[in-house]
Amino acid sequence: MIPTAEALSRILSLVSPVTGTQTVPLLEAAGRVLAAPARARRTQPPFSASAMDGYAIRNADLRPGAEFSVIGESQAGLRFAGRVGPGEAVRIFTGAPVPEGADRVLIQEDAERRGNRIRARDNLDAGTHIRPAGGDFSEGDALSAPRRLSPRDVSLLAAMNLAEVEVLRRPVVAIVATGDELVEPGETPGPDQIVSSNSYGLHALLAARGAAPRLAPIARDTLESLAAAFAAVAEADLVVTLGGASVGDHDLVSQAAGEAGLELDFWKVNMRPGKPLMAGRLPGAAGPRPLLGLPGNPVSAMVCAELFLLPAVDALSGLPAAPRARLPARLLEGVGANGPREHFARGRLTPGPQGLGVRVLGRQDSSLLSVLAEADALVVLPPNAPAMEAGETVEVIPL
Repeated sequence: MIPTAEALSRILSLVSPVTGTQTVPLLEAAGRVLAAPARARRTQPPFSASAMDGYAIRNADLRPGAEFSVIGESQAGLRFAGRVGPGEAVRIFTGAPVPEGADRVLIQEDAERRGNRIRARDNLDAGTHIRPAGGDFSEGDALSAPRRLSPRDVSLLAAMNLAEVEVLRRPVVAIVATGDELVEPGETPGPDQIVSSNSYGLHALLAARGAAPRLAPIARDTLESLAAAFAAVAEADLVVTLGGASVGDHDLVSQAAGEAGLELDFWKVNMRPGKPLMAGRLPGAAGPRPLLGLPGNPVSAMVCAELFLLPAVDALSGLPAAPRARLPARLLEGVGANGPREHFARGRLTPGPQGLGVRVLGRQDSSLLSVLAEADALVVLPPNAPAMEAGETVEVIPL
C-alpha cells in the first residue's frame, strides 16, 4: 500500500488538461474555466462619480460655515450638464457623475439647506467622497486565466461589458457502477439487492466541480458486461469505476480493465476508508485517459472522490491541481488511538471564539451515508497516532 500523498501525485501524473474551447453567454459562465484573459471593453467607473449623497462643490471654497448656491442636480443616469463655479453647488446622489469644475462632495450630513442655499457645518471630514474614473478598472484590463469563474468573477465580467466569454471544454467523466446487487433509485430491489447511491453522489460532486459527468448503465459482475461498459465510455476524458476492484471472486473490474488495455499504476492506498483504490491509464477514442477505480462502499467512494477525484478534475480542467486544503481545528471531544492506516474520519465543525473546533462523529463505518451527510469535514488522523484529548489540534478537510 502506498501513502495518500503518493497516490494523489501518481494520479495527477496520469492527467493532462482537456483541449478545446467554446464561447458561452455570461449567464452560463459560472463554474466554467476561463480559457484566455478576458479584457474589459470599458473603464469602470467611466466618469468620476459621487460616493455619497450630498453636494458637488469646489474643494477650494470649503470651510466651516461656507455658503453655496444650489444651481442644479446630478443623479445616476442623468448628469448635470453645466459647470460648478466659485460658491456654487450641485445636489448630487450616490453614483451620479461629478459635474465639471467640482472636486469635492460635501455629504448631506455636513450641510444645512434653506431653499437654494446650503451652509457647511463645523467639524468637516477630510474625504472628497469622489470615486475617480477608472478607479475599479480601465478599458483593456484583463481578468487572468485559467480560473474557475465564480459569481464574483461573473459580476466583474458583466461590468467589463462582456456578454460572453471563452471557456475550456468541460472534461467528460464517465461513472461506471458495478455489481449484481445494484438497482437504480426508484426501482424495486430484489431481496438481496441494494440501491445504487455512489454514482449519484459522484455525479453531483463532479457537476459542482465544473465537470460533465456521465452515468453509464450499471455493469454486472461478468467480464462481458464490464467489457461492454468500458467500450461504451470510450469518449470520456476520465473513467471512474465504483466497486469490484477488490480481490473477491466476483470483483472483476481490474481483470476486465486489464483486458481492455489498462496500464495499472497502483492498487491499494494506506488509508481508511478507501484502501482498495486503483488508478491507471485506459485506451480511449482519443488516446489513453486516466481510470480511477473507487471502492464500492459508499462512504469510501465519496471520501476517495474528495481526496483524489476532485484534484484530478481540476487538472483535467486546466487548473493548478493540489491536495485538498487542510485547516487546523481543536478537538471538542477526545479520540482514541489510530491504527496503521491514515484515517479520514467524518466530523462536524463548530466555529468558536478560540478558532475552529471539530467533533469526530460517533459511527465511522464506511457504509453509513447518514453519518457522511451529517459531516462537514474529514478529520485527518495520521497512521499510528496516539489517543488525543479534547483541546488538542488536528487537521481537517472541509467538505
